Amino acid sequence: MTTSGPRLMLLDSASMYFRAFFGVPEITDDDGLPVNAVRGFMDFISRLVEQYDPDELVCCWDNDWRPQWRVDLLPSYKAHRVVSEVASGPDVEEVPDPLEVQVPVILEVLDAFGLCVRGADGYEADDVIGTLATGARGPVDVVTGDRDLFQVVDDDAEVRVLYIARGVGNHERVDNAWVRGKYGIDAAQYADFATLRGDASDGLPGVAGVGEKTAATLLGRFGDMAGILAAAGDPDSELGPGPRGKIKAAADYLAVAPQVVAVARDLDVDRTGLERPVTPRDPERVAELAEKHNLEGPATRLVEALMR
Repeated sequence: MTTSGPRLMLLDSASMYFRAFFGVPEITDDDGLPVNAVRGFMDFISRLVEQYDPDELVCCWDNDWRPQWRVDLLPSYKAHRVVSEVASGPDVEEVPDPLEVQVPVILEVLDAFGLCVRGADGYEADDVIGTLATGARGPVDVVTGDRDLFQVVDDDAEVRVLYIARGVGNHERVDNAWVRGKYGIDAAQYADFATLRGDASDGLPGVAGVGEKTAATLLGRFGDMAGILAAAGDPDSELGPGPRGKIKAAADYLAVAPQVVAVARDLDVDRTGLERPVTPRDPERVAELAEKHNLEGPATRLVEALMR
């Protein structure tokens, strides 16, 4: 078990700034630009740094929120979230206009503070998180409001999820016991569990007639997706006729969905420069952005949190 290395905190940035946008009251700067998501995101980071004191801190980014390789495997993947499709470019995600205009400001603020941002072309933030969590030198805290990342939880490697679905101030610490208590499976089985159950928020249809309880039962009996598929193809296996028929009927889906659901673990992501800054990289720029965008309070709180 890894215990002596630096504590790494990985932020699912889009998950956090979406929640900040919908959870923080509307406020604008002097030019009328909404800044509630910027303020909320900054305060979220401050609270997490104060509570967990990470040595390394990475804002993981969606360089591609709907990678084409995942769509090629499963066309329904996040299809309901596409606002427009451009023949010469990538799909555009449906994002509220008052949030979309704040994302560049968030990036400016992160840069001025010297907070590390990492993305990977053709991949989502989840994949960057999966890669950086794998082989980390010390314990890892993954901050997200999305269940997809439960699959990276690994007690032996000290990787856990700080699940913020109910708010950063009311987050849950997800380890293997938490996953088992919630779903009746181990965290290592979560990707197969999600594949079987489906997830409407990601456009995953799942296996028709298989809900959470059946999915957990199948994984408990046969271990993983490979074991379930082998049992479905073996007339002498203990798989009952009902589940057998459902698995066989979903053969095409099950041939591709596991690759779509599984986060990448081996991307070429720069692991240098992940250290949490103790002072802003560009204090003058921080002051300028704070004054321009009505961020004085959040900026002060973030400076104090980083310095602790």
